[in-house]
Order: sequence, then C-alpha cells, then structure tokens
Amino acid sequence: MRVLAINDISCVGKCSLTVALPIISASGVTCDILPTAILSTHTGGFSGYTFRDLSEDIPAMLAQWKTLGLQYDIIISGYLGSISQIEMVKAIKRDFLKEGGLMIVDPVMGDNGVLYSHFDQKFVEEMKGLCRTADVIVPNLTEACFLTDTAFASVTEKDYPAILAKLKALCPRPSVTGCDVTGADGTKSYVFYTDEKGNGKSYATQKIEGAFHGAGDVYASALVGCLARGVDTDSAVRIAAEFTTDSIRQTALDGTEARYGLNSESQMYAYLKALDGAAK
Repeated sequence: MRVLAINDISCVGKCSLTVALPIISASGVTCDILPTAILSTHTGGFSGYTFRDLSEDIPAMLAQWKTLGLQYDIIISGYLGSISQIEMVKAIKRDFLKEGGLMIVDPVMGDNGVLYSHFDQKFVEEMKGLCRTADVIVPNLTEACFLTDTAFASVTEKDYPAILAKLKALCPRPSVTGCDVTGADGTKSYVFYTDEKGNGKSYATQKIEGAFHGAGDVYASALVGCLARGVDTDSAVRIAAEFTTDSIRQTALDGTEARYGLNSESQMYAYLKALDGAAK
C-alpha cells in the first residue's frame, strides 16, 4: 500500500506534511510526499515567516517519478497555494493514481468563517472542481460552507445535514469536521460524513474549548491511515475523531501554545491499537 501526500511543509508548528508523514507512515503504509511550498512556520499566529512556492519544482519531480513507474493506492491533497497547483493535482491523479485507487481532497481554504490570506472566491470555485474529482473530501465547517455557498454566520446545528447533502453533489463521501452541537451534557464536536453506501451519518466527541492549530491535519492523516489499512468508513471516522480529540485534550493539559500544533505523539499508541483492532 502506497500513499502520496501533497501538502506544504511548515518547518515549525505541527501541521500539513510534518503531521501527515508520521501519522500515515506509523499506520503501516508507505507515505511519499510532494511539497507544494516550504514555510519557516505556518501562517496562523506567527509573523515574519518565510514562504517559498515550489510550483516550478513540481513538474521536474513528477517527470522523474514517471521514469520510476510510481503508482499510488491513495492520493491526498492538502494546502495548495494557487489555482495552477489545483490543476497539477488533477494531472497527478490522472498520471499516478492506480485504477480503483482512492483520491482524497482536504480543501484547505479557511477557518472560523473566513478564507485564509491569498485565497478568494475564484480559488473556491476551482477547489470545487478539484473536489468533484475526489472520492473523499475532508473539509472543516468553514470550508464546507464555502464549497456549498452557505453563509457561515447563519449556520445552526440543524443545517449540518443539509450541508452534508449539498457536499455529496461534489463528492460521494464528504466528511465535515468541527460541527459543534450543544446539549444537556455540554457541547460536542461532530463529524458529519457519508459512508460507502451513501448514507449520511455523524460521530461525536466531547468538545474541548480553545483554538488548536493543526487538528484538521491530524484528523485527515489518521483517516487516511485507517482507509489505507482497509478499515470501513464508520470505524475510520471514529478512530480518527477520537485520536484528534485525545490529541487536543493532551495539548490543553500540557498547556503548550496552540500555534505550535497538537501534542499527538503521546496519543499515537492508542490510535495504532485502535487501528490494528479494526484493520482487515
């Protein structure tokens, strides 16, 4: 089983490829990487960071890979810094994904109701096109709203199933994270997702208050690790969601700065144990 992770490298602040590579590899599969950019730190909560777009380097990398005959069982794309990189990912799927392989798109665009810097509505429209080529997409709630032309500010708990249904027009198996629901037993964080048979479902973990950078990357990477091992969607969502929540809880207990990412390392054993128990 061979996975290709397409994302940026943020050298400090655990996210993107520095999260994907260790989690997917620890899951027991080969994980190759294609960096879209390299940053000294990620852009959330840091200033003065360096940024180098690697778009000009990617074609030569792909050309050499073709000489090796590389083919992938799963490709997952994350942060893409430009529309040209979106087009590159479409070509990568065509040239490097095995027949019957799984294309997963994490449509990294924004959070807390707003787009990240440098992204605009044109980029959103192009990202919709990339999502249409995917088998699975893993947006957070903000990204799900942009992909479905839903006003984030007016979204309530009752809207989550409708957003999931709209996402199915783009991709057969969406998985939306960060959907908070408040009840008598407190606030829970839900993943609303669609299983292999097209059924809309949800899975809840306890909400831990605070803003924690890189949670989406931890979830997406753990989900990929599970799917690569043949775990069914229901179990994969549960295992990935629990691992992410445990990592957030550990980070809160440790009191480390949220901008440096989740302390998921100490939770890896529990994740792998759950994965091994569910794997075919």
